[in-house]
Formats: sequence, structure tokens, C-alpha cells
Amino acid sequence: MRFFGNRDGNQQSSLPQRSSRHSSGWSHLLRHLRDNESLRVLDIGSTSSGNINFLTNIGHSIYMASIVEDMRDARWKTTDPATGEATFDADRFLLESLDFGDRRFDVVLLWDTLDYIPEDLVGPVLRRLREVVHPGGVMLAFFHIKPEGYFSRYHLREDEQVDMQPVGNVPIVRIYNNRQIENLFTDFSAYKFFLAKDNLREIVVTC
Repeated sequence: MRFFGNRDGNQQSSLPQRSSRHSSGWSHLLRHLRDNESLRVLDIGSTSSGNINFLTNIGHSIYMASIVEDMRDARWKTTDPATGEATFDADRFLLESLDFGDRRFDVVLLWDTLDYIPEDLVGPVLRRLREVVHPGGVMLAFFHIKPEGYFSRYHLREDEQVDMQPVGNVPIVRIYNNRQIENLFTDFSAYKFFLAKDNLREIVVTC
């Protein structure tokens, strides 16, 4: 996990071919970012130097926490002493991967993270995010409609689109319908769905 203040990032890498998609949720969030100053943004997706540059250039700070990539580390695997079955050490994962110290955030870019993490980790992750986001903060989340496509890095743009760069063949754990998505966010202040023409549902959640 890394924190980036209001400075230019110099990270460059050769990226595979990526595609663009219209995102009404991002358009909504972009207006919020432009209407407010010095917001602290938490990006839960695969690290993008472009996102770092984009957000710092418009006066915000950004903190990265790539949950999907972090959780694939073998150190989180443990054995249930009662059954002998392999399990995921969710408590230690949350403690180490979502430890932000005393930082609190105004915006969360959750992307499609919840589709890729174990179901028993979804609730604890959302509770942790509620703890670290200021009241009135907003969160952008995507959900797949069908279990298709690659795990992607999302790149922010100045228009109403985001770029999707495939970064791995990570399996989707679960597909959520609209009612199930609503249930995930019942403890939040409000949420709004946005129509999309591709394989992703979009929702902006207010904390």
C-alpha cells in the first residue's frame, strides 16, 4: 500500500493494449472531484500510475491498496484446526492490507474488487471501508453481469470514459444481481445505480 501526495508520478511502464468504455458512474464522480478541493482518494484497484498523476494533477491525494492482487499471496493461506481444510486468514489480511493508520478518505475507487474476493471477505472489507471514509464520502463500484473477461486495471480519463487494461486471468468468485448489490450497501447512507451497455453494472455509494 502506498500514499501519494499532490505531486507528479514518474512511473512508466509498457502496457498491453487496452480498451475504453463509457462510465456514467465515473462521470458522476469526476464532477464531484472537480467541484471539491484537496480530497483524499483510496484506489482499491490494480495500481495505475496514470490514476496517480490524474488525481494529483487536479489537486487531490491518492492512496493505493490493491486487494485482489494482495490476497493472492500465499501468506494468507492457513489451515482450519478443526477440519484441517485450507482457509483464508481474513482477519490478518484486513489488519495488514487495509491498515491506513489514522488516515480517512473522501472518495473510494472500489472498481470490480468485490467480484473477485471470497464471499466471506466482502462484508468485512465493506465494514472496514465504512470505518475509514468520512461521512458523506462517495465510493464507485462495478459489478460484472456475466462471469466473463479479465481482471483489469482501470485508468481514469478526463472525459466520461475509463480505460480497461487486462492484467490477469483471475476468476470471478460471484455474480451479484441488483438486489444482492443493494443488500451489500444497506448500512451506507445512499446509493445510485447507473446504466451501462456492456458487462458491468455501476453504482455510486454515499457513506
